[in-house]
Amino acid sequence: MATLKLTDIKKQFGTTQVLHGVDLNVAEGEMIVIVGASGCGKSTLLRIVAGLEFATSGQVDIGGQDVTGLDPAERDVAMVFQNYALYPHMSVFQNMAYGLKIRRMAPEDIRKRVAQAAALLGIEALLERRPRELSGGQRQRVAMGRAIVREPKLFLFDEPLSNLDAKLRVQMRAEIKRLQRRLGVTSLFVTHDQVEAMTLGDRLVVMHQGHAAQVATPMEIWSRPADTYVASFIGSPAMNFLPGTMEGGAVRLDLGLKLHLPATPALADGHKVTLGIRPEHLCPGAGGITMNLELLEPLGSETVAHGRLPDGTELTARLPGEVTTEGPLSLLLPSEHLHLFDAATGKRIGA
Repeated sequence: MATLKLTDIKKQFGTTQVLHGVDLNVAEGEMIVIVGASGCGKSTLLRIVAGLEFATSGQVDIGGQDVTGLDPAERDVAMVFQNYALYPHMSVFQNMAYGLKIRRMAPEDIRKRVAQAAALLGIEALLERRPRELSGGQRQRVAMGRAIVREPKLFLFDEPLSNLDAKLRVQMRAEIKRLQRRLGVTSLFVTHDQVEAMTLGDRLVVMHQGHAAQVATPMEIWSRPADTYVASFIGSPAMNFLPGTMEGGAVRLDLGLKLHLPATPALADGHKVTLGIRPEHLCPGAGGITMNLELLEPLGSETVAHGRLPDGTELTARLPGEVTTEGPLSLLLPSEHLHLFDAATGKRIGA
């Protein structure tokens, strides 16, 4: 196990700045998930940790050692790729053993490590097969086994589940979580899937346009997003946003409804704000906002309702049970579930 420290990591490709000074401290045995939309810089950051890319500036420390200028082989990290990266002409055993073989490890020690990893992953019966004879899930287990046998300081996962079907992805997600807990290896996991991020990470790094928009536990990010981007990215369906103005310590929505928050910050009257509320926190009731329904998605135990407010603002509500009404729907906004953001900067206001 090892710690990881990234200090002011910047990366530029030509005239394009991809990373704008990322700082991160990872404790021993911690699973950090880097999540964000395509092009946000998350895979570039992972490749810089692996040594597959070099930062334009900044420092990478692994286990207290500055590895910024070291090649991948000198960093003692193991990477699991999206496309498995298995050698097609080698057996499963040979694929898993290859990294140890080039390190000139004794054959008996290689067999022992491969056998232990295969047992851990439940692939003992596959050791003599070739990658083309395996399913996607089996190939991913082999790729993880190849990383495990090296007993590295860091595990690096680059969207390893994106090529799997939905059911297998759920299964492999749980296996990776159990495996990482059991081995206790410090890990970085890159994904664009927020469900993977929420379920796998001890902490999340939400990337946005080359910046770490927020670094916190999954539940902290869900309940107290740092800005409107994080609030909209984490959570499904995404958080609803309603424009408003501060008035007498309360928020006057552009729709006309006045809402009192439990702890409204001292903002001047007329200050433009954005009020956020998650779809699951809207509840039917008189005296709230009126949504004109456009689409209902029945999911059995709940129904996702899509519609618009009178001013044209889109709104999504996640309602319990079956919803059959087709007319306007009145929804309450419980004050304890409201989020307040600055309209100009998008930054969170208050706790």
